[in-house]
Amino acid sequence: MLIINSYEEYKTYEGKELGVSEWHKIDQNQINLFADATLDHQWIHTDPKKAENEGPFKKTIAHGYLTLSLIPYLWGEIIEVRNVKMLINYGIESLKFGQAVTVDSEVRLKTKLKSINDLRGTIKTVIEVTLEIKDSKKPAFKGDAVFLYHFN
Repeated sequence: MLIINSYEEYKTYEGKELGVSEWHKIDQNQINLFADATLDHQWIHTDPKKAENEGPFKKTIAHGYLTLSLIPYLWGEIIEVRNVKMLINYGIESLKFGQAVTVDSEVRLKTKLKSINDLRGTIKTVIEVTLEIKDSKKPAFKGDAVFLYHFN
């Protein structure tokens, strides 16, 4: 895990890969819980029998937003930024979904610090995030996550 203690230290990683998370398996239970939380019970996500018989992937797939919601968890496996009063998930830019994540697939987050700027005490980082799928050439998604940090 990468440990960052200050803006100056963080800045030295600009343009560099920050790290890769561990693999995380997305099972049917997680998909169902996400469906309950978001009220999105479309059969392609929650009905394994129908997905097997009628779906294009022959299995259920994770919601695209479920895969996006894994960013904070997987990000926490890659980096610990210390001496921070507050971290704000500011946005996601230029995101493209590459392919569906089928049930029981394993995914991991690969990250690179594209830019970091001090905006009068608020540190804005743009992190290139790629959610890789184990044994797949195409990622689930690729885009830029924007975080704002307020260091002590």
